[in-house]
Amino acid sequence: MVSVLLIQPRQGEAVAAAERRDFLQATGLKPQELTSRMLDTTTSRIGSLEGFDGVIVGGSPLNATNFEYSDWQRHVHRELSLLINHPLPTIFVCYGNTFLTFFSGGQIGRTHPEDSGATTVLLTDAGKRDVLTQDLPDSFTSFTGHTENSVAPAPGHVVLATGPTCPIQMLRANKNTWSVQFHADMDAVGMKNRMDFYSNYGYFSPEDYDRIIAELPSVDSIYANRVLRNFVEVCEGIRVADGAEHQLPELN
Repeated sequence: MVSVLLIQPRQGEAVAAAERRDFLQATGLKPQELTSRMLDTTTSRIGSLEGFDGVIVGGSPLNATNFEYSDWQRHVHRELSLLINHPLPTIFVCYGNTFLTFFSGGQIGRTHPEDSGATTVLLTDAGKRDVLTQDLPDSFTSFTGHTENSVAPAPGHVVLATGPTCPIQMLRANKNTWSVQFHADMDAVGMKNRMDFYSNYGYFSPEDYDRIIAELPSVDSIYANRVLRNFVEVCEGIRVADGAEHQLPELN
């Protein structure tokens, strides 16, 4: 049985539970295979990683581009920084993409925000070869919603995916560490739930809410979700993280 740790740098039990539902849905993990730990206070910790096969860092309402950080955000940054060069396979989602770029010396900004809803992801040449994305279409759709973004990758980081509305949709930082700007964890239900929890955070205009909700069921998130399923297969050892030859299962 695989064992994956979900780190949740957000506050509120209800939204954390909804996010956990999304990750279970996207990864195909059983509830007992996904352990959740919240970074919701200045004293909460990631804790021991012993016994885990991989780590997923969920999204957050925090912004790395804020001029000033709260004590809580500084604490979250300290905790997440422990994961960047850890030997366990680790993937950061949404906020983690800008955090990873910022902490590693890249450039972040608010040049390409994306409203809640659909986005298009385009694999780069490196993405077409990467273990997490090499069996995906060159172009696929996903759900998104963010006010900040990575502008230029950090030294040594490789851009795996871009898009017409956001230049850096996916990064690989090292052999074991990835990040995605798009919400690889979400389906239409998850997107609506997140919009309802964060209706006043600038992810969409209130007057657009009904239109966005009506469009959600038409968005195909199967390949975006497959990124996380492929990540789990890396954790299981089915896929080899260094890109060595290996047998890939069929998408279904």
